[in-house]
Amino acid sequence: MRSSAIIGTWVFCALGLLGSWAAAAEKMEKVPVIFDTDIGDDIDDTWALVMLLKSPQLDVKLVTTSCGKAEYRAKLIAKMLTVAKRTDIPIGLGAGGRDGTGRQQAWVADYKLSDYPGKIYEDGVAAVIETIEKSAQPITVISVGPLHTMGEVLQRKPEIATKANFVGMHGSVRVGYGGKNTPDAEYNVRENVAACRRVLSAPWKQTTITPLDTCGLVNVSGQRFLKLRESNDPMVQALMENYRIWAKKAKLEELTASSTLFDTVAIYLAYPGQRPLVEFETLKIAVTDDGHTRIDEAGTPMLVATRWKDLDGFRDLLVQVLLGQ
Repeated sequence: MRSSAIIGTWVFCALGLLGSWAAAAEKMEKVPVIFDTDIGDDIDDTWALVMLLKSPQLDVKLVTTSCGKAEYRAKLIAKMLTVAKRTDIPIGLGAGGRDGTGRQQAWVADYKLSDYPGKIYEDGVAAVIETIEKSAQPITVISVGPLHTMGEVLQRKPEIATKANFVGMHGSVRVGYGGKNTPDAEYNVRENVAACRRVLSAPWKQTTITPLDTCGLVNVSGQRFLKLRESNDPMVQALMENYRIWAKKAKLEELTASSTLFDTVAIYLAYPGQRPLVEFETLKIAVTDDGHTRIDEAGTPMLVATRWKDLDGFRDLLVQVLLGQ
């Protein structure tokens, strides 16, 4: 009898604490963000978009495309925002061209941008500038692709950087692809070196990046992945269907693990607070002509997530966020 009473009291107190935490979270001021993405090439952008939409700490003000294929990318964004019931979020067609498709084309084959009930900005670059200028608090720009759009933003209005924070999935400092101990010319940098140099050297209020040193080690497998594959959440189901199409599998059951989820780390780095799962260093980074990001005394100081303190903890967090837990 006494044990039952103790357990009951503990559960009651635990629920009370959770209730207090939930109430505090509801009152917490959210971080306004712009998400700039080359969604539709590697599938990790789609994972990152769903993670972003599922993160209550972040308030999405605008999603822009980058690195060309603007209409195809915008269709993927628009359809996912519709599934998420977030058609209040505007979409901007970014720099690099409008034509082209990719491996997720089948998911939007019958979808028209005119079907999107929200706002579509034909000039996504102007939309970024306007959104930053009109914000009552500093916007955090999360860029997870080659920087065609943000490079053009800074070319049109260089001083806009002083009004915003920048979080990027860019570079390779000490670790390269596959975790090797030699840095690489990372894709998002080498695809548009000039734009990357312009963005990473800009006078943002704060610049934070996740290079391959951290983001290149993230994947989800085993029971973690199984929970996602079996989820009834509409957004997770849409994510899994996109992954199936991208991976060229006939059935969801053929998927047993994720690919490398580089871009999800950038979403985590935009969270407010300490972000205790990664270790940061303040480093001076220079972008070389061949697309490397070197530690250089002549470079621009920025906060760099250089190693994991708890990689499995991040995997758990990612799954929990996606499942709405």
